Amino acid sequence: MARLGLGPFWRIAFANDHDPKKIDAYARAFGADEVLRAGDVWSIAPAELPGRADLAWASFPCQDLSLAGARAGLDAPRSGAFWGFWRLIEALVRERRAPTILVLENVVGLLTSRNGADFRALAGVLAGAGYGFGALEIDAAHFVPQSRPRVFVVASRTAPPASLRGGEAATPFHGDGVIAAHAQLAPDIARRWIWWRLPAPPLRNTALTDIVDDGASVWHTRTQTDALLAMMSSRQRDKVAALQRAHAPAVGALFRRVRVEDGRKVQRAEVRVDGRAGCLRTPAGGSSRQIVLFVDGASVRSRLLTAREGARLMGLPDTYPLPSSESQGLKIVGDGVAVPAVRWLSAHLLEPLARAGAARRAA
Repeated sequence: MARLGLGPFWRIAFANDHDPKKIDAYARAFGADEVLRAGDVWSIAPAELPGRADLAWASFPCQDLSLAGARAGLDAPRSGAFWGFWRLIEALVRERRAPTILVLENVVGLLTSRNGADFRALAGVLAGAGYGFGALEIDAAHFVPQSRPRVFVVASRTAPPASLRGGEAATPFHGDGVIAAHAQLAPDIARRWIWWRLPAPPLRNTALTDIVDDGASVWHTRTQTDALLAMMSSRQRDKVAALQRAHAPAVGALFRRVRVEDGRKVQRAEVRVDGRAGCLRTPAGGSSRQIVLFVDGASVRSRLLTAREGARLMGLPDTYPLPSSESQGLKIVGDGVAVPAVRWLSAHLLEPLARAGAARRAA
């Protein structure tokens, strides 16, 4: 998905993943691509990386950084894959062929994991390798009807043009989390910080109702839907009642969650009716699969979100090949990065950075 978002400006020289299903999806999307190297990032030798890249992108596992997980941080086995990537960057620095631009993408929990120690460690190695850097928090909801904030740390080994950097935080991509993470940096690291300047996108003109298939065949039974409604708190049931009184078809996105009420754990069904889906997660991510609720007057129907609908929520075209298994399809899209968010970042920051670097080398 990062490759699709980056677009035709970039020629992909090397790609890597260790998940067989994702490798298969990549091959079906892009053909028999000789640039794809299957396997653990720790198994890659620097000599396998061709030439000197303008850009290196790392979307490393988020489970140990997510607010929904145990937050073991960058020292844990999964999110610690970052250090396998960084080992290669350090080798390229020594060989004088380090990428000019780096992008590190992950959940917003990266900013606060282990009380900020993980972000400070990441910032420290970037600064030590000669990179100026800054973080942007980009929510996919700017582009698609899905609430999906993600952090993009963009680093550059060359001074960016003034048009791409500001002197202070600016909305909408420098939220409280980014500002707080910057404030915790040691002075010598903070000197490397860049407040990247990125224009705000136009208002999104799509809603959840635009991407779901009302004609999907696998619906919950009446008993299953009633059970979901019964799991709602009075506040949540009031949301559904308001939709029913509106006498216009509406779609909501629902998750089952465990809440603590009066000292005991209670499973609740919670629905959002703001035209957005909740953040897509993988079936193995510790959260229930998302449910869509169709309300039309007295009629209330429910069913699971499909993998194709999940792909649309990530900005993927309907031509994008998905596995035949719904759970595998949801795993692929739930682990990915929203394509339009990457496209915006590339068009308004990464491509201008690359052009400025090329012009500097040619001068």
